[in-house]
Amino acid sequence: MELWTMLTHLHSLAGPTIMLLYPLYASIQAMESATKVDDEQWLSYWILYSFITLVEMVLESLIYWVPIWYELKLLFVAWLVLPYFSGAAFVYNKFVRENLRKYNGTSKSKSNSPSSPPKDKDKLKTKFVTFVTPKKGEREAY
Repeated sequence: MELWTMLTHLHSLAGPTIMLLYPLYASIQAMESATKVDDEQWLSYWILYSFITLVEMVLESLIYWVPIWYELKLLFVAWLVLPYFSGAAFVYNKFVRENLRKYNGTSKSKSNSPSSPPKDKDKLKTKFVTFVTPKKGEREAY
């Protein structure tokens, strides 16, 4: 019985440690380092982790019926996190970036889509930044 209690506590510590504490520490270290390679790994991780969390929220009633969901998620996130594998950067480059290129109409050479000239894209970016940036005298959300 004592072994089972210890394993339960270890299990409940493994998730937050692998999914949050280590990535938080590594992200801070990456921000302070001179290289950008580790920045890409950790930004990719946080994008994927956010996506996984959103999918979990939406599919919560279905995931409830998968008895080993948490263990599968823990293994997948460990693969994303561990520096030996660099899984987050791999998944981002192979799946997310490819789909962004496909749906945004850009190729690997980063040529612009004929349907939207660069000037139009610059206008959209400017409008978005203007919309998001607080006006003088307004309070920020945080």
